[in-house]
Amino acid sequence: MKMKLFFLSLAAIVALETQAQQPDEINQVKQVLQSYKQAIEKLDTTGTGNLFVSESIVIESGKIEGRYQDYLANHLGPELHHFESFKFSDYKVEVEVALPFAFATETYKYTIVLNKDNSVIERKGVATTILKKENGQWKIWQTHTSARPPKSSH
Repeated sequence: MKMKLFFLSLAAIVALETQAQQPDEINQVKQVLQSYKQAIEKLDTTGTGNLFVSESIVIESGKIEGRYQDYLANHLGPELHHFESFKFSDYKVEVEVALPFAFATETYKYTIVLNKDNSVIERKGVATTILKKENGQWKIWQTHTSARPPKSSH
């Protein structure tokens, strides 16, 4: 009986410790997502490769872009050079942690101002991202983003 009580107590301690770690893990995941978002708003992706695993997968609006390094070199990087500004608003994120993975759903609006003529592009977007904890660091393993023009208020 004492042994059974010991194991039940041990299981309860482990469960409480795991629950206590969850907010910290969630905050770490949110920080990775925030760092990526801030880099895009600064139009400077320097160092963002460190936020992704080496064999990451990026999917944007129904197209598999490949690894982040490829997406950065062939899509995101060249695209950012055409922007005067890129601003997120109404940002919300929900994170679920199931070690060694975390699952995030982000919703947001973004506004882009183009260099060539100061025209404005507004979109409502959503992203689903899977992160993996590698060597104590959360990194983006796969991300899928999509966007559409916001519904008109007419």
